[in-house]
Amino acid sequence: MSDLSAPGFPEEEVRQRARAGTAAAFPPPGSYGQVLFGAGRPAGGLGAPDASDALDALRIVPPVFVPQRLAKLIDLGREPDYRDVELTTAIGGFTSALPVYVSATGSTRAAGGDLGLALGRQAGALGLPMVIGENIVPVNGYGRLGEAADRALLGRLRAYTEHLPDGLGGVAVQQSTEDADAEVWNLLYSDPAALPLLESGRLAFELKVGQGAKPGLGGMTVLDAAAAARLGDRYGLDPVFGEDGRVLRAGTPGTFTAEILRQQVRLMRNNFPRARVWVKLHPGRDVAEAARVAAEAGADAVTVDGAEGGTGWAPGAFPAQVGLPLAECLRRLAAAGPPPCLLVSGRMWEGGRAVKSLALGARAVGLGRAALLAAAEDPEEGLIRFTDCLALELRLLISALGKYTPAAVERADVWSPDFPE
Repeated sequence: MSDLSAPGFPEEEVRQRARAGTAAAFPPPGSYGQVLFGAGRPAGGLGAPDASDALDALRIVPPVFVPQRLAKLIDLGREPDYRDVELTTAIGGFTSALPVYVSATGSTRAAGGDLGLALGRQAGALGLPMVIGENIVPVNGYGRLGEAADRALLGRLRAYTEHLPDGLGGVAVQQSTEDADAEVWNLLYSDPAALPLLESGRLAFELKVGQGAKPGLGGMTVLDAAAAARLGDRYGLDPVFGEDGRVLRAGTPGTFTAEILRQQVRLMRNNFPRARVWVKLHPGRDVAEAARVAAEAGADAVTVDGAEGGTGWAPGAFPAQVGLPLAECLRRLAAAGPPPCLLVSGRMWEGGRAVKSLALGARAVGLGRAALLAAAEDPEEGLIRFTDCLALELRLLISALGKYTPAAVERADVWSPDFPE
């Protein structure tokens, strides 16, 4: 190595690219399946919000006069407190125990195997809607032809439904371009395993247009040589990591115009009339228009992933530099008139950020990395205990505003000098 230096310039990053070539555009391939990537925040916990994040920078501002508290007092015949906040929320045609759902986890290794099953069991027990992500069937199988049950789609579905209480929760199954070729929705819609969900109105199909961690790109995973040989005819494979046999598996987005999106939603409603229809959008600059098109075409829920959204794998340039922050997505959606059921995600893990999102027009928030980490910490109770803490924070914050349901939270309940009304 030469003794040439460049003070103040990202010298080591440049040298790494000179050494590794195309592999340097991604995190180290050895971290695949072990690290959840996405936009970060400063260390310091609850007391150190990210001042550069407009959503974190907002403050929740309780009023002095709280007429809804008086109305609650009259209704209850006593002084209400935070324990009287009712968190049950209608989410995309489902009833959820909280204004919370579990975000999509697809075929990435981080969400597979025992962790994916633990996540499903706990989400089901909690009565939270859960999204099963794209590409599971093409990569890991459906679950009826000898595929590993813990990684196949039916394994995840059963883990969730076996613990689901009556009347709560629901499953949304994503489909991407490659999943459409595998006819995932057709398989599931006619499968006896899905019948209890269909009959109780707790099955949705989610059209994935994009995601927050890599807007404009499809799903990405790292495959070893054996998996690459098996899947090479179904996916674009790129040997960006060099000679160790691992390759990048890249999916493709499949929605190009407003009319295509409109017709996709209408086709879903026509072909699967007993299933709810969800649409997931990445944080594009025209996100408000896309949400309007999806809602007007008949989507029961529109999910918007902010640029802070996490993922199992993404090019290094994307989480920090590509896509609108969630706060800006919410601002644009509010200005245009948000869809009737707006779901949002992006670095959700505590009650303050969730309540701020509700105040800016969201119906519910999605847990991605937080849900996986909690389930990994304790496969039996980790997500349950995590959600107990989140529910307590939600009740405390909503009660402080003098309100008793998530739907009552509104724009006036948050403030920042840098965030316009």
